[in-house]
Amino acid sequence: MKLFSLTLPALALLAAVALPASAQAEPTAWVIDSGHSRVGFSVVHMVVSSVSGRFKQVSGTVSLDEANLSKSELEITIEAASIDTDEPKRDEHLRSPDFFDTTKFPAIVFKSTKVTPAGGTKYKLTGELTMHGVTKPVTLDANLSQAIKSPWGKLVRGAKITGKLKRSDFGLKWNKALEAGGVIVGDDVTLEIQVEINH
Repeated sequence: MKLFSLTLPALALLAAVALPASAQAEPTAWVIDSGHSRVGFSVVHMVVSSVSGRFKQVSGTVSLDEANLSKSELEITIEAASIDTDEPKRDEHLRSPDFFDTTKFPAIVFKSTKVTPAGGTKYKLTGELTMHGVTKPVTLDANLSQAIKSPWGKLVRGAKITGKLKRSDFGLKWNKALEAGGVIVGDDVTLEIQVEINH
């Protein structure tokens, strides 16, 4: 899944850029560093425990307008087939039509529509998430670090994006009932996205 074109999680982060607006009259372009970013998730399994995993391939861009954060734009794309739960057979099932159907729906994409300050370095990131061919509005919590200069001369920021969604809202409804009650896979999915962005 081009999991969010995640754009899941960088908009709010970029929106929080701490550099003075006067120093950036024009929107600035930032790029997600795929090698230092992670799109993680967890879901309840068999009622009594949880399974966590991640998508190994994520990319995205951010256009940050510090003078008017509402005009900033974030897009995150996740390759659905890059899902990894440390169990090959389970990952194969998750890529199948029972779940993500990655051949038909290869990307999960998040595109931001609004960034709202929530105090300090915290923000509410609202946007549209497209997954499994279904597009739904979602709101995530984001936290953006201060910018630092790397040894290679680039400005770097770190962002953490968290939230919850229901997989059934996106047509991911496969399940099996348990004899003792409940189902094998929970409906609520917890997201924890860590991204590093470069300018």
